[in-house]
Amino acid sequence: MPFLSAERAVSTTALDANKAHPLRLAAMSWTHFLNDGGAFFLPGILPAVIRHLHQPLYMVGPIVGSIYIGQILQPLFGIWADHVGGKFFVIAGLVVCVGTASLIGLSPNVWILIALVLLSGLGSTAFHPQALSAARSLSGKRHAQGMAVFLVGGELGRGVWPLLASVIVVHLGLPYLWLIAIPTILTVPWLLRAVPSQGAKPLGGGKISIRSHLKPFLMLVGFSAFRNFAVFGSIAFIPIMWHLRGGALIQGAGILSTLLVTGIIGQIAGGTAADKWGRRHVLMISSMAMLVLLPILPHVAGAWLYVVAGLLGIACFSTYSSTLVIGQDIFPENRAMGSGIALGFSNAIGAIGLFPLGYAAATWGITSVFYILTCACVGMLMMSLTFSGDAHPSMH
Repeated sequence: MPFLSAERAVSTTALDANKAHPLRLAAMSWTHFLNDGGAFFLPGILPAVIRHLHQPLYMVGPIVGSIYIGQILQPLFGIWADHVGGKFFVIAGLVVCVGTASLIGLSPNVWILIALVLLSGLGSTAFHPQALSAARSLSGKRHAQGMAVFLVGGELGRGVWPLLASVIVVHLGLPYLWLIAIPTILTVPWLLRAVPSQGAKPLGGGKISIRSHLKPFLMLVGFSAFRNFAVFGSIAFIPIMWHLRGGALIQGAGILSTLLVTGIIGQIAGGTAADKWGRRHVLMISSMAMLVLLPILPHVAGAWLYVVAGLLGIACFSTYSSTLVIGQDIFPENRAMGSGIALGFSNAIGAIGLFPLGYAAATWGITSVFYILTCACVGMLMMSLTFSGDAHPSMH
């Protein structure tokens, strides 16, 4: 394939590193929209899926956790992506992610479903490090703001696709979920030209010193793991909570979409605030907001449920651009690997907590889930207080 070559028509070395490239950045945001929409629409239709496959409530955790668990390999994909260069992982990861996710509705049993979810997650894992590195290279000097623009695409995809998938399931049925693959099929030829190629790095160059980065690495992973557990738990169990109240599938997906789409405000505001006032402050404020909003969520109804979900979405996603840039700056020898640690590896660690969360819901009730997630927000806040310029310059 022509995009596997280390010599590229459009490489990062051909781009002005101090200048933003908004059109190419928009193309990267679109790839993120397609990838994350395909990878993460399942929670919006999960009540229908577990009913169709006759699965108990405690299987919610393992099913949703399977979406993220493969992302523990994201740092390795980051090293591999930096070594190969080009745009292969962006395109191939996107195709694998969306292609396998579109087959979820054809699953005859829960084990085939989990296998497809794992494969989709691995495609997303391959996609992200190289895509994040490309997005940063297109951001000029405003790295956090440029990263936020890229992340908005993924946020919009995660927000829109659960609602669209629920409409497909209600009106056509689960087998017609293959329709979600159509936008990717139509735009991949354009993306092959629009996505910038990355310069290849030899494995022998830019050796990574894990020991010298260990303290900021552990601090970043600790904060991100607590955050991701709280975010993923909310995403998984909000539609289930609505279903248990007797609500319709589309409305439950709509509440989830409200949380995810308003996350766009958090992404932009958080990235801009981090560039202006410092990343540590954004992490602390987000943690405190989530700590207040999560225990309220299961006790509100009607329009207030959408309001609280929207505010929670802003708080949840305001820190992602900051932690991604911190991860890239902690590992300047391999920014794609740093992205993989800040996003994928931390996602997988946070997702491990989802596996027993379904048992908590089945044993103590759905409200207990949101109290457990609130405890994770306490962990977020405690970790954010440790971030300082002394630990690493990128943390302040």
